[in-house]
Amino acid sequence: MQLNRRHILYVEDHEDTCELITLVLQQKNFEVTTERTIKDGVRLAREQNFDLYLLDSWLADGSGLDLCKKIREFDRITPILFYSAAAYEVDRDMALNCGAQAYLIKPSHTWELCDLVCSLIDHGRNGQDKQIPILNGY
Repeated sequence: MQLNRRHILYVEDHEDTCELITLVLQQKNFEVTTERTIKDGVRLAREQNFDLYLLDSWLADGSGLDLCKKIREFDRITPILFYSAAAYEVDRDMALNCGAQAYLIKPSHTWELCDLVCSLIDHGRNGQDKQIPILNGY
């Protein structure tokens, strides 16, 4: 019996980071769909069902915060995780205030990212719509 693969929308405009994180998540049996812009991220989020949104803070066409807000206009349930190099506490606080459940600072160990992704998806599947502890000092 094959388990359903959990599906992640990863919006990241840095090609190398996108490829690395996608590979790591695929090795952990996640299905990963990637986009590079807010416009394309919103379009896909509306068209498909995802178990988690993984967002960067800085995108070519704007802020990950803007993307988070747009997603929350039509999807208040699916967990959102920011994976960003923006390392100030105010960056984390703004992401959480926009509707994200967690914030992880780049670079981090890939096992931290995978553990947090699993935890967020499990919380989301159990109907829990609250923030969980943040890793990486925040």
